[in-house]
Amino acid sequence: MNPDDYAEIAKRLDRLAPVPDDVLAELVSRDGLCFWAFDREDMPALPDRALAAWTCAGCPVIDQCLELELRTGGADTLGVWGALAETDRQSVHRIWQWRRAKGGEQ
Repeated sequence: MNPDDYAEIAKRLDRLAPVPDDVLAELVSRDGLCFWAFDREDMPALPDRALAAWTCAGCPVIDQCLELELRTGGADTLGVWGALAETDRQSVHRIWQWRRAKGGEQ
């Protein structure tokens, strides 16, 4: 991924800024594929991009999952969230924080 990809992902999440955390958590835990399609205990601790993409393929709440994780876990969580592995999510987190501080402006 390049910086433009990270910026586009962060921009895509702007629409979720007004959604309360509890609503996102309910939606992700109810509709997220990883909560019912996989045994989370079997997931590797340090997934790569390919595993992240495979794990989340077809999930209807990828953006909501990523938004929730960026809010609650920040850049330092482990595993796959919102179809991103840690290194990609950390890069998105920096841009996401900046966009939120600026009110979604670029």
